[in-house]
Order: sequence, then structure tokens, then C-alpha cells
Amino acid sequence: MELFTYMEEYDYEQVIFCQDKNSGLKAIIALHDTTLGPALGGTRMWTYDSEEEAVIDALRLAKGMTYKNAAAGLNLGGGKTVIIGDPKVDKNSEMFRAFGRYIQGLNGRYITAEDVGTTEHDMDHIYMETDYVTGISPEFGSSGNPSPATAYGMYRGMKAAAKEAFGTDSLEGKTIAVQGVGNVAYHMCKHLHEEGAKLIVTDINQESIDRAVNDFGAQAVAPDDIYSVDCDIYAPCALGATINDDTIPQLKAKAIAGSANNQLAEERHGDKLHELGIVYAPDYVINSGGVINVADELNGYNQERAYKQIETIYDSLTKIFEISKRDNISTHAAADRMAEERIESVRKSRSTFLQNEHNIISRRQ
Repeated sequence: MELFTYMEEYDYEQVIFCQDKNSGLKAIIALHDTTLGPALGGTRMWTYDSEEEAVIDALRLAKGMTYKNAAAGLNLGGGKTVIIGDPKVDKNSEMFRAFGRYIQGLNGRYITAEDVGTTEHDMDHIYMETDYVTGISPEFGSSGNPSPATAYGMYRGMKAAAKEAFGTDSLEGKTIAVQGVGNVAYHMCKHLHEEGAKLIVTDINQESIDRAVNDFGAQAVAPDDIYSVDCDIYAPCALGATINDDTIPQLKAKAIAGSANNQLAEERHGDKLHELGIVYAPDYVINSGGVINVADELNGYNQERAYKQIETIYDSLTKIFEISKRDNISTHAAADRMAEERIESVRKSRSTFLQNEHNIISRRQ
């Protein structure tokens, strides 16, 4: 790939390649935008088919974090790391300590956290070398496992979507189809069950299905059947791109609100949902509870304060729905617009400040 051409097109600031021969570390840190503050984004470990695929994934994910952090109202920019390797066999403590030293060398421009293929334990090893890491073990003053926080944000966001679709944010009696019942979705289902929602679930892991059925009285269906079930809300909480040309015609839901990343196979599918009158809660907004939670660690973690901030996901989505109706655009486009306007506002304010400083200095001379 022509890396600089790609970076210029999507306005990336920096890409750092990190390697440590002794530990086997091969990592790529992508910093997209730090207008709002230091870049915050997790470290993903994955078995990529090629180095180019890893670079593209790091870049794509970093840009997504810029929008997620901006939409969440955080004074943080967007970045992401990918480590090339199989997390089941290639991990070692020296790898993450070496990576921590690279983060330390960025002197606060990038702050990491756990992501797919990495754990709280891995973050503890990074913490041995740098303070610029979140999601470490609670005994170090961290928030610990982010899944409950992400799930709570999902629950609040789903209520906002219900308000837009049905005129009330009550989920009592609503039927919700949940695709994938992993850690985040399980905690979300607990909130939904306690409010009196009816759950239809599917997963490729039978144990996850059994747990939801036993704990919440959920109805289980086959993975391919989840799109066409009679429900009020569809919650994609597993793989991305499940909103596509094949699934949209099957959907009976009036709203879509789930934790999966990159739910739209293509942006045009967000436009299609808008045309059909299906309320879509943009993924990077509704699933931002986890990043809001770990961001609070930067101020000395306080759970009550963090969860109060997570509750504002409801307000953010309400604003996005208003922009969508006002400008007659999809909610996905409205979310992007809201994030971009916030970044541009800070950028202009900073430019004005610097110009004023320059004028003052010029007059003194």
C-alpha cells in the first residue's frame, strides 16, 4: 500500500512500527487525530494474513477511536495498536513490557487499553514500563474488566433508541433479539431482563446460549434465524457487517442497538435503514461505555463519576437522532457529523488562540 497517500487522504498523524526480536513483538501503533487530546485506543492481538492487512486494520481502528472519543464527549483523540501474532500461543510478558517501553517513548501522545486478543493481565505487564495504559488490575487503582461498563452504556443507549422508535424509553415487554451473548451482551441482557424485556438469543457458543436461557429465560434460535425473528429491537453483539443486503430485508425490528463494531457492511446500508424508518444507534456511540470508563482512570478512577458519564450516551444518541431528522441524513452520518463538528470547533478555537498570541507578540516587537 502507498502508506503516505492513505494517511494524507484520511488525515492520519503518525504510524509507528515496533519490533523486539527477543520477545517476538511486531506491533503497529496508529495515531489518527489528537486535536481533542492524547490518543486513547486499545491494543489488539491478531493473526493477520499479511503485514499490510495489519497496518490497514490499525489505521481503520484508530480513525474509529477518534470518532468514538469525540462523540462520547471525551477530551481524547483516536489511536490504536495491533500486535501481529496468535494470542493463544505467541504471548509472553516480555512482549508487552517491550511494547510498554515504546508507549513510554511517545511521552503521553498515546494511551492504550485492552482489546481483542489482550487482557487485563497483559495491561499489567505494559504498566511495568509506562503509566500510559488503562484497564489494568483493580489493585493498581484501575476500573478492571470494562464489560459491565460497556453493557451499561448499551442499555442506556438502547433506551434512547426505543424512545425514538416507540415514543417511550421503557423496555418492559419489548422483544429484543440479541446476536452473540458474550461478556458484554450477557451483562446487557441482565439489565434488559430486570426491566422486563423478552429476549431471543443466538451464539456460536452453546454455553453462552445456555447461560442466557437459564439466567434470563431467553428463547434460543439458530444463528441464521436471528435476523427474521419477530422482535422490536435487533442487538448485533458479535461480528461486524451483519447489517447488509441479505439481512436488511429480513429484519422486522423497528430499532437496531448493539455492541458489535462496524455493524454496517457499507455506509449505504445506514442510508437504507434511514429510508426504511428503522432507528439505528451508531455502533461507536452506543458501545462507548467501556472507553468512557477507562478514560476516567486518567483522573483517578471513580466508578460513580464514570457511570454518570456513561449515562450521557442516552443524550448523545438523542442529539444524533435530532440531527438525522433535521438534516434528513442517516444516523450514522449524523454521528460522524457531530464528532467532526466537535473536533473542528476545537481546532478553530486553537487556531484563533495561536493567531492572537502571534498578534500580541508582533505588537510587542
